[in-house]
Amino acid sequence: MKYDFEKIIDRNNTNCFKWDFTAQKFGSKDLIPLWVADMDFMAPDAVIKKLIKRARHGVFGYSFEPDEFYEVFTEWLAKRFDWKIKKEWIINATGIVPAINFAIQCFTEPDDKILVQTPVYFPFFESIKKNKRKVVNSPLILKNSKYEINFKDLKAKLQNNVKIMLLCSPHNPVGRVWTIEELQLIGELCLKNNVLLISDEIHADLILNDNKHIPISSLSSDFQDITISMYAPSKTFNVAGLTTSSIIIPNQQIRNKYQLYLDKLGLHLINTFGIDAFIAAYKEGEEWLDQLLVYLWKNYIFVRDFINNKIPLIKVTEPEGTYLLWLDCREMKLPQKELVDFFVNKARLGLNDGTVFGAGGEGFMRLNIGCSRILLKKALEQLLLAFQ
Repeated sequence: MKYDFEKIIDRNNTNCFKWDFTAQKFGSKDLIPLWVADMDFMAPDAVIKKLIKRARHGVFGYSFEPDEFYEVFTEWLAKRFDWKIKKEWIINATGIVPAINFAIQCFTEPDDKILVQTPVYFPFFESIKKNKRKVVNSPLILKNSKYEINFKDLKAKLQNNVKIMLLCSPHNPVGRVWTIEELQLIGELCLKNNVLLISDEIHADLILNDNKHIPISSLSSDFQDITISMYAPSKTFNVAGLTTSSIIIPNQQIRNKYQLYLDKLGLHLINTFGIDAFIAAYKEGEEWLDQLLVYLWKNYIFVRDFINNKIPLIKVTEPEGTYLLWLDCREMKLPQKELVDFFVNKARLGLNDGTVFGAGGEGFMRLNIGCSRILLKKALEQLLLAFQ
């Protein structure tokens, strides 16, 4: 079946953050929103049909996850990433951000140190600060238009009584898909320093070109023992609003402690519709995903070529994964406040301010290309007009 990603779906008046919250976020509704990390594409037909069938049943009482829920997920991981996991390793959650917060509360105490690598998904350090833990930052290095891990710095900081490392893999916002060599070094450092590794792998399926995502926990039994891996169909199949995620914890002691913590909070159920969407997506969504990845790569090429040819002051960091582009605007030589003002009030575009991703974000903006190329073309033409 051929899927149509060019079709523009009107998301206005659907309580959509990206579109309906634009006026509150940017001070004006009259701009193109390319900020929140969800896509403007319809979910796979199989997911929609499953949800319609469930809705027509008309009774929405308490629901549990059937065996099929676990079967389709474990089969997906085995097929896409060659990672064979056991059903009993999985704990389901209402979202990865809540799951990160629960893990921080469960495995650390106030003032404990938690390491991040900025620029990074901002709920990472928000989760640390709001839980009264201390942020330790090991910034990524931008070298030859590609971000790398500063392993000398990472090694030194992990030795300084860090309790948890939050790994973003693939990385949001810089788009890196970490190599096996990089992941091996991260795992070894965490092992050596008795650091619990929480790996947010929500973008694992959104791998572009010839890159390959590797679950860090899959590399060795030793890594499995110290790693909590977090997955969801939300980004992959555009079902984030159904708030259904899976947390993979092979270590039984860690898993039991985490489950007990959730039990104390009374967190036993996930979204009824989320269960059905989860099953349909992982069981029947692969063809849709494969076509999506081709479309997203072509979107990147379109944006890159347009900006390179017509707005050379902006550099587009090549993404290895995700549908998020990290725009290097430093050659515009604008203070960050003026840079944001330029995009919002001159170009009439709603992008993410790079500084919300922490140190290393100044001079950058994040652009979501998970939309019709028709809309992207209009956005880029507005940007060009603003420059002219």
